[in-house]
Amino acid sequence: MRSSISAARMGALSKQPDGTTSVDFKFPATDPVFAGHFPKQPLVPGVFQLEMARLGAEWWLGQQLKISEISKAKFLRPILPAELVRMTLKVSESAGDIGIRATFSVGGQAAGETVLKLVKTNGS
Repeated sequence: MRSSISAARMGALSKQPDGTTSVDFKFPATDPVFAGHFPKQPLVPGVFQLEMARLGAEWWLGQQLKISEISKAKFLRPILPAELVRMTLKVSESAGDIGIRATFSVGGQAAGETVLKLVKTNGS
């Protein structure tokens, strides 16, 4: 999953004036995930949105993180192969906890939202 998401990333993180950051992704139709999810009706698995958010926070903070809590995972529309997906990420740190809120959109249309609590891994 990590390699598919990293390969789908379209450039660097883009910091926004409101304190968020955004990054675009495009999953090619040839990505192996589509062979099983789902044959003849491929779509990006919802769990990829959770992992995209976690990886985005890792890229932003420059450290390895793991998910300790999923507070919200809302999938509003399917994300199809070759669609350009924009993830907007807000990261907050408090007392050792790292909170993130990620929203996903395709062509300006909301595609999903996730809120996670992350912790640093031993390797960071």
